[in-house]
Amino acid sequence: MTNILLTGFEPFLDYKLNPTMQIVENLDGEKIEDYHIIGRILSVDFQQSAEQLKRYIEEIQPQIIISLGLAGGRYKLTPERIAINVKDGEPDNNGYTPVDESIQEEGADAYLTNLPIRQMVNRLQAEGYPAEISNTAGTYLCNNIMYEGLVYAQQHEGVRAGFIHIPASFELAIQHGKIPGWHIRDLIAAVKLCIEETIRAGNH
Repeated sequence: MTNILLTGFEPFLDYKLNPTMQIVENLDGEKIEDYHIIGRILSVDFQQSAEQLKRYIEEIQPQIIISLGLAGGRYKLTPERIAINVKDGEPDNNGYTPVDESIQEEGADAYLTNLPIRQMVNRLQAEGYPAEISNTAGTYLCNNIMYEGLVYAQQHEGVRAGFIHIPASFELAIQHGKIPGWHIRDLIAAVKLCIEETIRAGNH
């Protein structure tokens, strides 16, 4: 079996729950063709989450790394095109607020994902899910983790890595009061379609 590392995040900022956790927990242990999905949850902490991701990669030795993040306010599923070498933004869950910091001092300015994001979006739309490619993963934890995953993919031939931002779940949308949401069932199904497209692209 070939391993897929699927990561989500714990709750953060004004979001009392994080649907990426539910998706990852639901898909953990699933098998698609010859691939085994292994789900892990990351801390919303700039330093800790990067170290956790590296530790999980070392432990799992994945061929595919897909990280999920909540984009509260987006109403489409959005695979990300690019990660930039910048940490900046709101405080993480431990109060750390980076300003114009590099993720890796000697790192490239940016990395493009090597996930089949166009095929993902086409498949999602064909199956009735609103989706589009996003050209910014921001400068918060999501971008940070996407960048670290792509550094690993650059260094290991055949490894594919990237990031998908998801809308809120209905449960979170109701709690929050001012953001759109999807049913958690649809979020899980849509992420699974993205994984299937990634496997299919690798088999061709």
